[in-house]
Amino acid sequence: MAKQPPKTSMVLTPHQIVYRPLVTEKGVHKATRQNRYAFEVSPLATKTQIKHAIEELFNVKVEAVATQNRAGKARRYRAKAGMTKAWKKAIVKLGGEYKIDFF
Repeated sequence: MAKQPPKTSMVLTPHQIVYRPLVTEKGVHKATRQNRYAFEVSPLATKTQIKHAIEELFNVKVEAVATQNRAGKARRYRAKAGMTKAWKKAIVKLGGEYKIDFF
């Protein structure tokens, strides 16, 4: 089980909550068919904070937010063992008439 970040009452700005969009084959398929978009977000952010950040940054209406805490993986770096970082993924469902164009 991945270690959970501590819960804080820190106020994050939208640019501190949303790190980057995740543009993958699966993500593009979900965006075109289901109007769902994936983002890497701050591990401290809640679903409501993510919703308000996406609405403010992209001028869209968010219907639902699903989050996943992704665990880091063990990786080798030359002769040493290491770990990739744990991160949080948010899948955001937009209202029917709204779209986000990344390209």
